[in-house]
Amino acid sequence: MLKFPKSAALAVAALAAFANPAFADGDIDAGEKVFKKCKACHAVGEGAKHRVGPELNDLFGRVAGSAEGYKYSKAMMAAGEEGLIWDDANVARYLAKPKDMVKGTKMAFAGLKKDDDIANVLAYLKSFSTEQAAAAEAVVEAEPVETAEAAPAAEEPAAEPVMAAEPEMATEASQGAFGLGRVAAPDEVAAWDIDIRPDGTGLPEGKGTVAQGEPIYSDNCAVCHGDFGEGAGRWPVLAGGQDTLLKDRPVKTIGSYWPYLSTVFDYVRRAMPFGDARSLSDDDVYALTAYLMYLNDIVEDEEFELSGENFTEMRLPNEANFIADDRLSEPHYAKGVEPCMADCKPGPVEITARAQVIDVTPEGNGDEENSGGGID
Repeated sequence: MLKFPKSAALAVAALAAFANPAFADGDIDAGEKVFKKCKACHAVGEGAKHRVGPELNDLFGRVAGSAEGYKYSKAMMAAGEEGLIWDDANVARYLAKPKDMVKGTKMAFAGLKKDDDIANVLAYLKSFSTEQAAAAEAVVEAEPVETAEAAPAAEEPAAEPVMAAEPEMATEASQGAFGLGRVAAPDEVAAWDIDIRPDGTGLPEGKGTVAQGEPIYSDNCAVCHGDFGEGAGRWPVLAGGQDTLLKDRPVKTIGSYWPYLSTVFDYVRRAMPFGDARSLSDDDVYALTAYLMYLNDIVEDEEFELSGENFTEMRLPNEANFIADDRLSEPHYAKGVEPCMADCKPGPVEITARAQVIDVTPEGNGDEENSGGGID
């Protein structure tokens, strides 16, 4: 891991003060907390890989749009070709208002509003930059040492925990015709089988309040879904939309469209935060689900606590407008006829329409800036 001691980081911050006093006093620990807003899309630290956005190790000194293996927007690549290099000032400007600094960037995040948050994120990201680490070490080495006794003992880096070797999993040889695959182990099935049903089947033990869910949402969800569930860029809206279902472009939130709260819990627990799925505890998911209910006016008390005890008592506003699956009563199934699987239609198959023509593919003609789904 590139992260270097705080003393070295402070030395770097002291140097940076001459170039940019407003962002000279960042705190690494505070920056790590603010960086949770970025974790859904960016990774930094040992083993960091590109996610929706590029990994951020050695960011300082990097030419914009140059991280190997990441597919940038044309705007970001052009900025790099024009000489944009990520230094203190430029990173700070970008963190404050990404779209104002690089017109056409795919970055959906609106920006950090507080100078302290920006300074702290700068300090945190610098702790993963070898260039900054080398500068800090040079400063530390250049400082005169008054006496051997007065010199503080160098802080030994914490030893990396030694991971115990995992026992080999007993596997069963394939019995299939092609010798491929194997029977899943019980632990593997248990890890996969986490679905939650509307009647509460599968709910884990736990609880969480609206108030507890608010900071979890701010740290993990607001970057894409907005501070109040209003959505950011082209990321989904999570709140509002009541009385829009009959309009040309209905807003389908849990307050306007979804039938069951179990789907909210299951999806958040299984797939969120984006890029860091399965990182929330069951209590976190209960609290986050409660907060989403609050954003949609389904509950109004900030101290409301959602748990396995009252989960199935909760009702979403549009539940009554869904009907039970009755496909087995349809003629096709009622007759019990085997479906046609070959030569069902006379003559050759013809393509009558394409996805882009019937407007199910986002416009942009291959232009990545307008295609959504990524950030710089």
